[in-house]
Amino acid sequence: MPELHTDRLLLRRWRESDLEPWAAMNADPAVREHLGELLTREQSDAAVTLMQAEFDERGFGWWALEARETGEFIGRAGLDEVDEDMPFTGVDIGWRLTRSAWGHGYATEAALSCLAFGFETLGLSEVVASTTVNNLRSQAVMRRIGMTRDPADDFEDPSVPDGPLHRCVLYRTLRKEAHGLHHSAGHGQADPSS
Repeated sequence: MPELHTDRLLLRRWRESDLEPWAAMNADPAVREHLGELLTREQSDAAVTLMQAEFDERGFGWWALEARETGEFIGRAGLDEVDEDMPFTGVDIGWRLTRSAWGHGYATEAALSCLAFGFETLGLSEVVASTTVNNLRSQAVMRRIGMTRDPADDFEDPSVPDGPLHRCVLYRTLRKEAHGLHHSAGHGQADPSS
């Protein structure tokens, strides 16, 4: 599993020590506001096991996110295959941070690094991102990393019952559109030997 290094972040393999803060994130109503129900510790641990297995199988997935200055676990970021029941296909980019890490630009920094990995290492031609209509913070990150939204692509998430999490937006970026964006930000150095 390659590690990604940015100015302030390390995107790395999950560790046993990540399980407790990850579970605390998934039990935080503010973190889960646009994601659905709170997760139990067992569900949270199972998600890490699945994320690691998928990364090992595909060569990409969800990295644990660490603040380099402190060594603190602050969330996850990465790339994932779009679920089969969605009305679109491709590779999805995403992030989830502890509440204390909000507002510092970490999501943007991590996402730029993931985009660089997707386009330069995996050779993807397009990356997509989706979130709920009301998740304005994530939509702002999508725009900051050069993604664009066509309202015609907005959709209803088939895995979510009718309600505030059902209506979603879809953002996209093509490799040619993202070229140079991550370099100009000074982020996204992959260390494949890690």
